[in-house]
Amino acid sequence: MQTQLQMCSRGLFLLFVAAITLTVPLSAQSGCGRQTLEGEVRQGQAWQHTLSPALDLKLEAVPAGWMIRVLPHNGQRPPHDAAELANPPYRSPTPILISTDFSFRAQDAVAWNPRTFRFFPTAAETAKAEALYQASLRDPQHPAAVADLYPLIATAPEATLRITDAEIVGGTANQTAAAATVASHLEQTAHIVRTDLAPSPLGTLLRLRFRIDVPAFATNCHGAAPGVRPSLQ
Repeated sequence: MQTQLQMCSRGLFLLFVAAITLTVPLSAQSGCGRQTLEGEVRQGQAWQHTLSPALDLKLEAVPAGWMIRVLPHNGQRPPHDAAELANPPYRSPTPILISTDFSFRAQDAVAWNPRTFRFFPTAAETAKAEALYQASLRDPQHPAAVADLYPLIATAPEATLRITDAEIVGGTANQTAAAATVASHLEQTAHIVRTDLAPSPLGTLLRLRFRIDVPAFATNCHGAAPGVRPSLQ
């Protein structure tokens, strides 16, 4: 009798768990919560992590360092990825570019830490942003199209990349005005300066160790947390 009662109780418990699982929203079952990712890249190497069945987060190697990308997990690569479009200005220093481009020295790139960036979580939002961006290029004298991007960007999830350690060859050039705004934070980032390698005006980024905090961004969670409007310069 006792065994039958135990079996009955266990059966009811399993039915209860199954019922709860079926009533949980799909977004919660598919990893709707925040993610904390850690990685390391060396010069010329890339790093990639699957954020969702639809999106990959990538640190893509570029000639002067790395660029943060949010790309479709499957299918053709779009002209501009979901992070690139969500982080204007588009042809000047941007938080998704960790490099010595735009006359940033290696130590200036490392000192821009942490970096907060946004990305579009759905293909529809990315496509809409792409269309508005292309419209602004066709008619640069009327910036209404790119202005329509701002409300879309303001609701996009906001992630943070923090450099936890770096190895660089320091640049010898004088600071640019843009680099000077971040260079004062260099000592707050753990780093090694290689003095055994030949210096250059802008220096070289040799290695980054980093941590990326990604917010919830599944469809049913998107917009649940209050966002901060980005600085659109």
